[in-house]
Amino acid sequence: MPDKVTPRGAYPHVKVAGDFIFVSGTSSRKPDNSIEGVEIIDKMGTKFLDIKQQTRAVLENINSNLQKVGASLKDVVEVSTFLVNMNDFAGYNEVYAEFFSPETGPARTTVAVHQLPHPDLVIEIKVVAYKKQ
Repeated sequence: MPDKVTPRGAYPHVKVAGDFIFVSGTSSRKPDNSIEGVEIIDKMGTKFLDIKQQTRAVLENINSNLQKVGASLKDVVEVSTFLVNMNDFAGYNEVYAEFFSPETGPARTTVAVHQLPHPDLVIEIKVVAYKKQ
């Protein structure tokens, strides 16, 4: 099994431009293409899509991608978040606060979207980081 997730199209996970680092939209997809935060809850195959687990996995995946270019979440200056359902905002916000503080954290925008590239995804995040090269 590969140890990293590969992009699902013709783009890099991370693009460095001078002192700026752009991280493409990131999900909770794992290297085996399964998705973190998806639980089958009954014999009928009903799924529970856990916004907290997915948010945590997304931010950890972003941090991993940043580390590949010598940066981390501490270098993030802007976050754009895409939620399939704004009813998930509170759970997302709770986990987000584990990674960033209101005083020193990045600027942030959160928008609702109709859907993401897989029906089990409830969140996608892209970030811009700044680190002197």
